[in-house]
Amino acid sequence: MRVCYAIAFWLVCFVTPDLFAQKITVEEYINTYKYLAISEMERSGIPASITLAQGILESANGNSRLAVVANNHFGIKCHDWKGKEIYHDDNEKGECFRHYKTAKESYLDHTDFLMNRSRYAFLFGYKSTDYKNWAKGLRKAGYATDPKYPQRLIDLIERYNLQQYDTGVKPTRKTAAKTPPATTNSKGKTSKSDARDDFSSFNIERYPAKVNNGTDYITAREGDTYTSLSNELDLMPWQLPKYNEALATDELHEGQVVYLQPKRRKAERGKDTHKVAEGETMYFISQKYAVKLSRLYTLNRMEEGTQPEAGDVLNLRRKKRK
Repeated sequence: MRVCYAIAFWLVCFVTPDLFAQKITVEEYINTYKYLAISEMERSGIPASITLAQGILESANGNSRLAVVANNHFGIKCHDWKGKEIYHDDNEKGECFRHYKTAKESYLDHTDFLMNRSRYAFLFGYKSTDYKNWAKGLRKAGYATDPKYPQRLIDLIERYNLQQYDTGVKPTRKTAAKTPPATTNSKGKTSKSDARDDFSSFNIERYPAKVNNGTDYITAREGDTYTSLSNELDLMPWQLPKYNEALATDELHEGQVVYLQPKRRKAERGKDTHKVAEGETMYFISQKYAVKLSRLYTLNRMEEGTQPEAGDVLNLRRKKRK
């Protein structure tokens, strides 16, 4: 009997919470946060339907680790954040995310993020009831890299009739600031910021971002450098060199691909191999398929720094057999 009691005690103390923890449903999430989304729409002009759909999608209805532990409902990363932090695996391992005291604080920060960064300014030219253009515009401005992101938002809005919360609301703010306010770090120096590492073009007119293997990129123009592009795209100086596995001092040539986010671990489906042409290097192939250079070496069991010969066939998705 003592053994039975011991097992029962162990189940109650250690297993039961995980087994029987209640997950928040989409409907429950909507009922909980719809009035907050409407209030933020009145303050900013951001459709309540868009805010709710993003909250549902980004936080898995409030069930994600970031939402549960850090009240972070919109996947906003640290950068210039001076508050509490939480580390979470996203595009890379152990990335820094903002830790909020309440979910309301997360909603307010999401609104401020969209209002005060120039890349999102054009969104406020759409009507607050035009959730479809808002969804497409968020993807265009770089909020997310998933090509299906707009449609996922639209599907959520229409499936749960979230557009009903946009009607009858009169926003007090019609447009966003044309330039983001400078932030100050602990040393008193100004710095740039962004809430996510899913970057698209800041200057959409001059540099329309394209997508290769799910990774946004632009093509360099004459005179561009990593430094000049970082300034124009409102990015940290280290980001573009890191994403392109290059040095900040490396030269850029007209027409050269410049990725705006980390490359992938393998090529897209249907592009399993590559036959090496004369003069092609591992770095060239890495950029061509948006596959990380180190991963390309690993997939082909090659020593880093070595180069393939013309006619070699490289694996782009699966590791070569010994």
